[in-house]
Amino acid sequence: MIGGGFAGLSAATALAEKGVRVLVLEARPSLGGRASTFIDPSTGERVDNGQHVLTGAYRETFRFLRRIGTDAHVYLQPGLAVDIIDRNGRASRLASPAMPAPLHLLAGALRWGAIGWRDRLALVRMRNGGRRDGDPRATVREWLEWQGQTPRLIELLWEPLAVAALNQSIDEAAGAMFGEVLRRTFTAERRDSSLGLVMRPLDELFATPSKAYIERAGGEVRPNAVANIRADFAAASVRIKGELLHPRAVICATAWYSLPTLFENSPPALASVIRAAESTAASPIVTVNLWFDRPVTPSTFVGMPGRAMQWVFDKRALFGESTSHLSLVSSGAAALVNRSNQELIDLALDELKAAMPPVRSATLRRAVVVREKRATFSVAPGQPARPATTTAVPGLFLAGDWIETGLPATIESAVVSGHAAADAALAFLKSA
Repeated sequence: MIGGGFAGLSAATALAEKGVRVLVLEARPSLGGRASTFIDPSTGERVDNGQHVLTGAYRETFRFLRRIGTDAHVYLQPGLAVDIIDRNGRASRLASPAMPAPLHLLAGALRWGAIGWRDRLALVRMRNGGRRDGDPRATVREWLEWQGQTPRLIELLWEPLAVAALNQSIDEAAGAMFGEVLRRTFTAERRDSSLGLVMRPLDELFATPSKAYIERAGGEVRPNAVANIRADFAAASVRIKGELLHPRAVICATAWYSLPTLFENSPPALASVIRAAESTAASPIVTVNLWFDRPVTPSTFVGMPGRAMQWVFDKRALFGESTSHLSLVSSGAAALVNRSNQELIDLALDELKAAMPPVRSATLRRAVVVREKRATFSVAPGQPARPATTTAVPGLFLAGDWIETGLPATIESAVVSGHAAADAALAFLKSA
C-alpha cells in the first residue's frame, strides 16, 4: 500500500480485516495525507489542516470508521440543521422537520425565514422537475439557472453547498457533478442529508486507529518511506531506500498529482493514466484559525454565504475546552491562496466581525493560516477522464478520491476507492 490517507488506510484495514498482511508506505513523517493534523507550537493544540464535514450519505466512510472503532467520534445530526448569516448580517436557521426524505428537506426550506415565496416556488419547481439531462458542459450556476433557481436561493443555499462539496466556484465546476451530489445526499434516506461533525482531531479519527488496527493484524506501517514503483505488462515492484520489494499486489493510493513521479520507468500500460494525472487541474482550500479570549458564537458551525470565508466552525464546541479557536474555511479559494498570511487573517477577521457582533469586543490572541494549494482535483467540464481501480498491470491497483467513483474529491470518494481497490486486490490474490 503506497499512501497513508483515507484511501490508503481504508484499503489497508479492509485487507487486514480479511487476513491479508499489509505493508503501508507513507512518504510523510505522519499519516493522514491531505486530511492531517499538526501541533500548534504556541497553544499546544492539535490543529487539522482543514475542517472536514461528513454527511449521513457517507456510507463507506462510516463503514471504515466502524471497522477501526471510531464512528462514535462523529456527531451525526438527527436531521439537517444549519445556522446561516447572510451578507447583510441577518441570521436564520435552515432545519428539516421529522418527515420522510426528501419531503423533510422541502418542508424545512419552505419554512426557512430567509427566503421569500418566489424562492419557495423555485424550490418546488426544482424538485418536481428533477430531470438529469441538460448541457454536460454547463457549470453549476448555469445548471441551477436552467432549473429555475432564484439568485437568492443560489447565494444562500445552493452555492455554499456546491462549493463545500466540489471545492470549486459554481462558475467553474460542472453542474452534472453537483446534480449527482444532490441526488445521493437529498433524495434517499433522511439521514443522508444530515451533517456529520468530527469531534476529534483527524489523526485520532482515522490515522492512529488505522495504524493500530493494521499492526494488530500483523501488518506494518512505515512513515518517511518514499516509494517508487517499477511496472511493466507482467507485474509491479516497489523500491524503498534501495530495498526492492516484490509484493503479490500493490495499491497506489497517492494523490493524483503525485502519480506521475511515482514510477521509476514510464510504463506504456499506464501512459493514459499518467497523462490524465498530469493534465488534471487542482483547486485550493484556505483555512484561517483564530483564537479569541472568549466564546463568540453559540453555534457549532455557521454558514456565511456571499463571503470569502464560507463556513465557521467553533472547535471549542466540537472538541471541548481543550481546544478554543474558530476555524474559518474558504473552499475553491483560487483567489485567496496566494495572499499573504496577514491579508488572509485580516479578511477573515473583518468578515467575522461583520457577521458576529460579539467578535468586535473580543481579543484576538493568535491566528494560523493553512493552505492546501492542491486540496482537490478540479471538477470543471473538460477535465481528463478519471481512471478505474484496476490497471493494465497485473496486481497493480489505484485508489484515491481522483479514481472514478462518481463523486467529487471528498472523503467518501477516497474511502469508496479504497474499499474498491481492496476488493479488487483480494480477488486478484485469490486467483493468483
